Amino acid sequence: QLQLVESGGGLVQPGGSLRLSCAASGFTLDGYAIGWFRQAPGKEREGVACINTSGGSINYAASVKGQFTISRDNAKNTVYLQMNSLKPEDTGVYYCAADPSSGPCSIVLQAAYDYWGQGTQVTVSS
Repeated sequence: QLQLVESGGGLVQPGGSLRLSCAASGFTLDGYAIGWFRQAPGKEREGVACINTSGGSINYAASVKGQFTISRDNAKNTVYLQMNSLKPEDTGVYYCAADPSSGPCSIVLQAAYDYWGQGTQVTVSS
């Protein structure tokens, strides 16, 4: 069974950091572009960051550029999202997803992502 599992979410104060992990089971991530998406209460899901299969193409939402860093460790079959200087508006459920396409990744074309995790809650609050 192909599965993605996110971890690393939690409650953090404004200005704090979290590192989210996206681990795969049943398949290897090295053949997939991986995207991170988030959904805040009452809002649509939005793309946050993505990384293609080689790691040579990385895209960030304008709202998190310079604040979040996406990386992948194919040996560990895991993709990470390092989130620094967190703000209350970063609160939401964070999902990772896998896109089998080659070439540059997209944080806009959510339909390209075939596999999705269940999400991990990130709450930024004092």
